[in-house]
Amino acid sequence: MPAQPRSGCAINAAVEVLGDNWSLIVLRDIIFGNRRHFRELLTSNNEGIASNMLSSRLKRLVDEGLLTKAKAARGQRAEYSLTEAGIQTLPVMVALGTWGMTHRETSPELTIRSRLMAEDPQLVIELMDELREAHLGVPRPNPEAPRASQRLQAAFEAEISGS
Repeated sequence: MPAQPRSGCAINAAVEVLGDNWSLIVLRDIIFGNRRHFRELLTSNNEGIASNMLSSRLKRLVDEGLLTKAKAARGQRAEYSLTEAGIQTLPVMVALGTWGMTHRETSPELTIRSRLMAEDPQLVIELMDELREAHLGVPRPNPEAPRASQRLQAAFEAEISGS
C-alpha cells in the first residue's frame, strides 16, 4: 500500500514517489527498453545503478503501485510489469525530457526520442496504449496500426543515420 505523503500537495505527493535519483530511470528503462527483469535493468542501465539501489527502487515502485512483480518459481527470473499508474508516468518523462533538452547539456543521440515525443503528443498516447497492451493485457484501440514503439525506433534510426 502506498505511503501517506507528508502533505496534501499534489506536487509533493508525486515527488515523494518519483523524486529520488533512480525511480524515473528504472521506469524509463522498463518503458523504453522493455527491460522487465532485475538482471536486464542492472546490466543495461546507462547510469550505472548499483544492485542494492536497484533492488530498493524496484521494491519501492511495487509498494507504491507503479509496478507489479510476478511470482517466480525458484531459479526463474521474476518479471516486473507497469501498472496504469506506472504507464501514466510517460507524459511526466516527456515533460522532464523537454525541460532537460532546453535547460541542460544533453547528448543529441540520447535526446532524439524525447524530442520526437515532445513534438508528437499522439505518439505518446499511442505508446501508452501499447504499454497497456504489453503490461496489462488491454488490446490497443487500433491493433492494425503500426506500433508507436516501432515508429519511434524507425524515426530514431533515421535521425541517427542522417536520413
